Amino acid sequence: MNHAGIIDLVPAEVRAQWIQNGAYPNKSLFTLFCEQAQRNPGKPAVVSPDHTITYGELQHKIVCLAASLRDLGVVAGDVIAYQLTNSWYHCAIDLAAAALGAIVAPFPPGRGRLDIESLLRRCDARVIIVESRFVQQDLCELIESLRPSLLSLRILVVDGAARAGWYTLDALFQSRPIASDPMPSVDPNSPVRFLISSGTESDPKWIAYSHNALAGGRGRFLQRIHAPDRDFRGLYLMPLGTAFGSTATFGVLSWLGGTVLMLPQFDAAAAIRAIALLQPTHIFGVPTMFQRIVADPALAQTDISSLIAIVSGGAKIDEASIRRCSAAFKCSFISLYGSADGVNCHTMLDDHLDTVLHKTGQPNPDVCSIRIVDDQKREVAQGDIGEIAARGPITPMQYVNNPDLDALYRDAQGWVYTGDLGFIDSDGYLVLTGRKKEIIIRGGVNISPAQIEEIAASHPAVVSAACIPVADDDLGHRICLCLVMREGAERPSLAQFTRFLLDQGLEKNKLPEYLRYLRQLPLSPAGKVDKKRLITELENTQFKSNAAVINRADLTQRAH
Repeated sequence: MNHAGIIDLVPAEVRAQWIQNGAYPNKSLFTLFCEQAQRNPGKPAVVSPDHTITYGELQHKIVCLAASLRDLGVVAGDVIAYQLTNSWYHCAIDLAAAALGAIVAPFPPGRGRLDIESLLRRCDARVIIVESRFVQQDLCELIESLRPSLLSLRILVVDGAARAGWYTLDALFQSRPIASDPMPSVDPNSPVRFLISSGTESDPKWIAYSHNALAGGRGRFLQRIHAPDRDFRGLYLMPLGTAFGSTATFGVLSWLGGTVLMLPQFDAAAAIRAIALLQPTHIFGVPTMFQRIVADPALAQTDISSLIAIVSGGAKIDEASIRRCSAAFKCSFISLYGSADGVNCHTMLDDHLDTVLHKTGQPNPDVCSIRIVDDQKREVAQGDIGEIAARGPITPMQYVNNPDLDALYRDAQGWVYTGDLGFIDSDGYLVLTGRKKEIIIRGGVNISPAQIEEIAASHPAVVSAACIPVADDDLGHRICLCLVMREGAERPSLAQFTRFLLDQGLEKNKLPEYLRYLRQLPLSPAGKVDKKRLITELENTQFKSNAAVINRADLTQRAH
């Protein structure tokens, strides 16, 4: 156990092998960043449509913030939580914490009171940094109301106007810079960031990552999809506070010495303008974001010549959307299977479209080894479907203050059990087949929502699709298909759409009984489709508003 109370569940001898074989740099992330800044102080580090900060300028801000935090009593192992919209502040806070041996615990805007309280308590945050308001919510008041129950929380910082009991982030950046000599010596195998993942648990969870795992794991993933003769310019559409956004500071800046491009928040029209203005080589986003962008006619009039690849992660993307993205962006499509829990597999720049459509890439042991196991955790034969287990340089240390999850998803050799199903084909590619916990059980039959969504999204007028369960006293669950259509497209009736699904090969016993049309699918703070919200909204409508419903007797006939 280290000074932060975090236990590394990967055996020490395994971590040592990754240092010996060069997978790990065995340097702190702040040290790696300083090396990049020394080489190219005038190079843009973080760029948004209205602001650019260079490596040299960012390094100055980092050491000023580190000095202020140290003066406030922040020491190695302390946790600095923050909730901020995308800006260079993310990168400065991340690296100031890394310089002190502290740990950042960012979470994206949009989390409610219960989630924020759970997150801050779980990570024992000593510092919290928030904007004064988000939408209509006074975040400072919210934090103050939670503070009596958060015994470790001592330092409150606001990005905004001064208020009683709070330090301002602007003032902390004005401190005299901390000298390099008094910087503490930081163990590269110590924790530096807690990644957030809602996963399939009722509460969001934290997962601890070391300096080495973020650089030599998540950073090396970026290196594998980087064209060596080009400067890496990554446009992040998702919040940097998400697990997917964690590669920005520590991967693009510390590891690659590239440039992080960002928007304050996602908007399809703004993203299209940013592509033309900022000239990214890579765009990172979740499927719903790319679906919205390619549905916008403005993309066809946009200069996309800088693009090397778009990288879709966070959720499985359907074949129709991959084809549309490949045609619209005219660059490589990287399908990323990854999670905060420590799994990574992806297609490559030179993979043929047929490979991208049907496979998830060949596992790379330099980042993450993958094996397929049965319910007893025994490895199955190649080609057989089983649960996906992962371990490699990208593997995190443990779930934070949650031994029950460690016992459920980790083993003594450091393997992480994902709950995802798949197989390794004869060419060594990983193929995903579903998720154990996302199966809808209707009348005793297991039905994969992903399969229905995949076929529904292939309809030429559909932008995106989500399949959710509807509680039913008779069958346990029935199925509601939620669709977003292209602007001006006709909305098929339930009978018409189920005929389309049948024509595309969906079995009759998997047909949805409800059809709902939406202008946009709601997104979680991480940018994924918020199925919990869809389920709640559907329950509140009682199937009377914005939903197509068929007669109960017809439901029974159709389901059986």
